[in-house]
Amino acid sequence: MDDRKQEKRFAVLVDAENVSAKYIKYIMDEISGYGDVTYKRIYTDWTQNQSSGWKAVLSEFAFSPMQQYSYSAGKNSTDSAMIIDAMDILYSAKVEGFCIVSSDSDFTKLAIRLKESGMMVIGMGEQKTPRAFTAACNVFKYLDILAESDSEEEKTNGRGGEEKTLTELKAINHSILNILSDREDDEKPLSIGELGNLLIKRYPDFDVRNYGYSKLSKFLENQSFISLKARGTIIYASLTGGHNEDILGKEIIDIIRSSGGHMSLSRLAQKIKDNHPDFNVRDYGYTKFQNLIQNIEGITIKSHMGKQTQKTVELEKEK
Repeated sequence: MDDRKQEKRFAVLVDAENVSAKYIKYIMDEISGYGDVTYKRIYTDWTQNQSSGWKAVLSEFAFSPMQQYSYSAGKNSTDSAMIIDAMDILYSAKVEGFCIVSSDSDFTKLAIRLKESGMMVIGMGEQKTPRAFTAACNVFKYLDILAESDSEEEKTNGRGGEEKTLTELKAINHSILNILSDREDDEKPLSIGELGNLLIKRYPDFDVRNYGYSKLSKFLENQSFISLKARGTIIYASLTGGHNEDILGKEIIDIIRSSGGHMSLSRLAQKIKDNHPDFNVRDYGYTKFQNLIQNIEGITIKSHMGKQTQKTVELEKEK
């Protein structure tokens, strides 16, 4: 993406007690796109058998092994060593960025501290990585997703029962809708490179490969509410006129149908809010939710008199 600057120098610090050596190729391939790696260190207790996988890749990728003894059983002994070294490297002023490789939330505070000092922080770990750590980084890469494209076997190893924190596609699409809506209000075109950068700022784990695409342009092409136009070598994104309301209308009809063909207007509004936390009816050109519903073909709003007037929405019977 556009924010990748080759002149940046990076320190790559790997928590070998928390990440498998099978990901080393993906770690180095990803970081190479952001700059030059000047520090390459792997932290673990090298006297233990579980470190044998990392021993095999030390010389091939020219990493320095950093010894940290396990003083307590079941505890990750590398955390403090990595944090101390990271701060030493920070104060040396010899790098502009850090790559912290771990799925451990204990590095959240470190990532925040490094960013406060003007460092670019790239995190790498598996999908089990807690949201706090992924959000603390400028960019976060899921190594198990990167590896899936090369090996179906690795796709399921060690991931049973683990909670996935990957940002859902519907959240990404809703942000895109809001970004493009704001830009259209300003009447300023938005390039897909700039759009990608804005998404990464909102969701550090955003990477189109997480959703099965190889390029940002292909990902955007397959979102039905987005139109792409090329001007010279730059591709710009915009909303497909009137299509967003059509998509929302279909969703609303499905919600009503799943409730037996009718439901209260207030309950429907809450359902939409639950599905789209950032939903704002003004984004669709209306001041009231009821006005939006009235313009969806196949839906009728009825008022029921009582102590308080209740309004329900019903699907019209097909003729």
